[in-house]
Amino acid sequence: MGNTRQTGKSQSKEPERPLPPLGPVAVDPKGCVTIAVHAKPGSKQNAVTDVTAEAVSVAIAAPPAEGEANAELCRYLSKVLELRKSDVVLDKGGKSREKVVKLLASTTPEEILEKLKKQVEKQ
Repeated sequence: MGNTRQTGKSQSKEPERPLPPLGPVAVDPKGCVTIAVHAKPGSKQNAVTDVTAEAVSVAIAAPPAEGEANAELCRYLSKVLELRKSDVVLDKGGKSREKVVKLLASTTPEEILEKLKKQVEKQ
């Protein structure tokens, strides 16, 4: 009996795993907020088109050549999230449509998700 109580305790001690899960927005071990992005380069305009459990779909008005779309993605997200350009960096997926963007500013996943969802509602 004492055993089950202990496991219950250790589970409740984990503040890093917020519930409910924030879908595409997470926090890496260093405490940076990360966003899983599904990029759609070559679009007519920059837009956050969808927020799903897996990724944030972002249309990018730049060709996927020579990292142009990646640069534009970071620029656009910094505007949407009201962060400095230098605080938004591409973490993974430079050559892929599935990317991970890391935010170096001190912010919370909840705030970020809220701002991304507002962009989707604007359309």
